[in-house]
Amino acid sequence: MLPTIEWQDDVIVMVDQRKLPGQEIYVRCRTAPEVAKAIRTMVIRGAPAIGVAAALGIALGMRRSTAKGTRQFAVEFQKICDLMAATRPTAVNLFWAIDRMKQAFARGAQAGESPEELAARLERESRSIHDEDVASCRAMGGHGAALLADGARVLTHCNAGALATAGYGSALGVIRAAVEQGKHIAVFADETRPFLQGARLTAWELVREGISTTVITESMAGPLMRGGEIDLVVVGADRIAANGDTANKIGTYTVAVLAHEHSIPFYVAAPLSTIDLSTPDGDHIPIEERDQREVTHLGASRLTPEGAKIRNPAFDITPYRYIAGVITERGIFRPPYSESLRQAFESAALKT
Repeated sequence: MLPTIEWQDDVIVMVDQRKLPGQEIYVRCRTAPEVAKAIRTMVIRGAPAIGVAAALGIALGMRRSTAKGTRQFAVEFQKICDLMAATRPTAVNLFWAIDRMKQAFARGAQAGESPEELAARLERESRSIHDEDVASCRAMGGHGAALLADGARVLTHCNAGALATAGYGSALGVIRAAVEQGKHIAVFADETRPFLQGARLTAWELVREGISTTVITESMAGPLMRGGEIDLVVVGADRIAANGDTANKIGTYTVAVLAHEHSIPFYVAAPLSTIDLSTPDGDHIPIEERDQREVTHLGASRLTPEGAKIRNPAFDITPYRYIAGVITERGIFRPPYSESLRQAFESAALKT
């Protein structure tokens, strides 16, 4: 697997996911605003990867700070945090990572650290967030692999792979782990309009690793389920509310309803950082509306007539009742989610 995002010398390097699979191009961000722009324009995407990018961007910005004294340094730090927070509203990992960086800053400031010492502390914290994300993906892959029988045919929607995380992946991490255990797994990857994350990114990742992959349009999922060709659905998430309602790429709700109709288990794979206990249910999750051009054009080619109205919500909400389980680095949690997800955080707190 190629790295999604890395700190190299004095720059943050990330693969430009807008160019895949045709071109493997790397973007080198030298400032915090450049990292924020990369998040906003989807050079990097996927909730866990967005959180990691924001943390690294904050640390990079503060490492380059020329602030004269701790007070000025603190003002600059808050501005960079606000810059990152304004990039993508739905993915809660973004805000979780920013909060962790704020907590690290507060500990250093309380200890009376200088700007140089605070910058070093923030860099260590951002690197920890990166490394912990990879470790959590591998752990959730190990838990989720038990759900996949040898010969399983798995449908996934959007991209919840190494490209959507710091490495290994959430939903695709489950598939990777099953393959590493010697199981033969076949994947159906929803194309995922309008940004084509399934066709471009999920298929690219899996084909590179020799995992059987078939790309389908979203409209094909129902007939395949009815024909008995899909055994299980595993998707990622951008935010999971306290009751289990889950925000994920637009089209996920449709897949979940179809899976329910055909008695096919539907699982969500996501780290604890994606679970937002402060959000009671899906009605309280903000849904990002993206540029109309993502719908009207494919590259330079226009697909829709001038004058047609366009909607482009980037995410939808899958109600908890359609979700068989939430796969995390702490295990698989099942309904009632208002109890099990809270217990997941309580058990995590006891182990830290």
